Amino acid sequence: MDSEWEKLVKRYVWNDERMPYFTRVANLSRRQAHYELFGYALLVGVVGAVLSIASLSPELPHAGAEGVSLYAFSVCCAAVLLGATRHPWAALWCAGAPLAVLAYFGTWGFHPNLEFGDKALLVAGAIAWLLYSRRVIAVAQAWQRLAGPG
Repeated sequence: MDSEWEKLVKRYVWNDERMPYFTRVANLSRRQAHYELFGYALLVGVVGAVLSIASLSPELPHAGAEGVSLYAFSVCCAAVLLGATRHPWAALWCAGAPLAVLAYFGTWGFHPNLEFGDKALLVAGAIAWLLYSRRVIAVAQAWQRLAGPG
């Protein structure tokens, strides 16, 4: 029974090929790198698309700063390029997004209804995203050297 449960977890929850987040970049296969870059590009692309539309609202603290929406759209475009080409420059542009989020919080602050814990969670999430972005840049830079089919 225990072995059956382990197989299910290994197959559906944690698959070393599709979720290689604890594998060193130098040890990744090209297929593993593809899954990692695709997952990151999908997440950042969706977040960028949603923020580019949501930031057009005049209700937000930045009140009509179109640059926020334009930057979010550019991140969405860079994420599409990253997913399609795996180019390091696209990864670098996407990696700037968490810095932009932190700059946004520093410039315009948080929603007034947020508690301290919510604010801390948003900042911690942006910092975790920034730290993980370093790995994504490394994977994109190593893409051409990785073993396996392209």
